[in-house]
Amino acid sequence: MSLPPRISLQRVCKQFAGPTSAALDGDVLRDVSFVLSAGEFVCLLGASGCGKSTILNLVAGFDQADRGEVLLDGRPIHAPGPERGMVFQQPTLFPWLSVRDNVTFGPRMSGQTAQQYLPDAERYLRLVGLQDFAEHFPWQLSGGMRQRAALARAWLPNPEILLMDEPFGALDAQTRLAMQELLTTIWQTIQTTILFVTHDIDEALFLADRVLIMSARPGRIREELQVPFERPRSLEDLVADPRYGQLKRNILHVVREEAAKSLVGEPA
Repeated sequence: MSLPPRISLQRVCKQFAGPTSAALDGDVLRDVSFVLSAGEFVCLLGASGCGKSTILNLVAGFDQADRGEVLLDGRPIHAPGPERGMVFQQPTLFPWLSVRDNVTFGPRMSGQTAQQYLPDAERYLRLVGLQDFAEHFPWQLSGGMRQRAALARAWLPNPEILLMDEPFGALDAQTRLAMQELLTTIWQTIQTTILFVTHDIDEALFLADRVLIMSARPGRIREELQVPFERPRSLEDLVADPRYGQLKRNILHVVREEAAKSLVGEPA
């Protein structure tokens, strides 16, 4: 039996302003529709400029659709809320705060006591492997460690939905894979609903239950693919599976076709 949708986008359109305040720069998103069920891990995949981050901002409540509906449990999203957490490409940690104080910043600012938030904070620091670096400052950490701290900070308020905007895009290949494995390990434990933006096909196939491939601007969902690989996954097992190579080729064909359209300005 399928689970009821947590997030639902129904024929969503979004425009941004053009060079003058009186002009619009055309649709960024056009008739985007999809749903996320509870506990599902879905990747939005597409070339730069297709509207992936715009969708995250709409679901986060940072922006509003011009047409269509963005719903959380059947109710329109009008603003950010504690049930939705966000992880950006850059960790955006406060350099003057320790790792522990960065991770606990939100609960402290909301007025929670240390007795309320510290046990969970220590748990997440252990989950991301930073328990021995809790008193370090961000400038004393590697890029991967800073992103691990950002993950712990995002998960500490126990959001039901986690929105991730290419969080590993700035990392080297080895650190990126380690972060992907860490993310899936924690997700399989906590079962947060995740909407993850990426332009990397391998990353999408490694992480996701479903992959939504976006068209060139104006962005829409061109294809939806169910990822057939069982969990837990390892990269070694995936690349040895003949289905992986075929699926990657199929996705690459679609992505390259849409990227070519964006370069020549061909209507999507």
